[in-house]
Amino acid sequence: MANEKQKIGIILGSTRQGRVSPQVGEWVKGIADKRGDADYEIVDIAQFNLPFVFTTAGDEPGLKAWSEKLASLDGFVFIVAEYNHSITGALKNALDSARDEWNNKAAGIVSYGSTGGARAAEHLRGICGELLIADVRVHPTLSLFTDFENGSNFKPQDLHLNNVNAMLDQLIAWSGALKTLR
Repeated sequence: MANEKQKIGIILGSTRQGRVSPQVGEWVKGIADKRGDADYEIVDIAQFNLPFVFTTAGDEPGLKAWSEKLASLDGFVFIVAEYNHSITGALKNALDSARDEWNNKAAGIVSYGSTGGARAAEHLRGICGELLIADVRVHPTLSLFTDFENGSNFKPQDLHLNNVNAMLDQLIAWSGALKTLR
């Protein structure tokens, strides 16, 4: 078990039609997979059909599958779009749809928006604290003006590669350390 690779979920934080989070998530996964230090997978919240109104805790199929997926992971990379100076409603709902499954795990944040998604990332950091998710310091920010053509075709600048790797270095270290608490 000591040599078992950590499992890191790259969570796509947008469900909007025409979203760019799948492009960003695949880019991060491509960088991460080359490292060989963990098993990385894309986790698309759109595929879980999470309800917005909770009538019973965990009884709906989407909630059960979401809970099981989160429980199977050691850490997370959140791909965060900035909508109206914050995270998306879909990501907030996904975060609120679980509790203990988040506890004592680490997360990195890759954000994008007109200001690199910085305001959304700051909101997410507060939520992470409440859910006992330790967010790492390095935070790659992608600009809609310089990293996307026409706001939709993702063309990241090379300078982001070092930040993504530094974020993943911290994420792997923290996820391993926090595993001892679970």
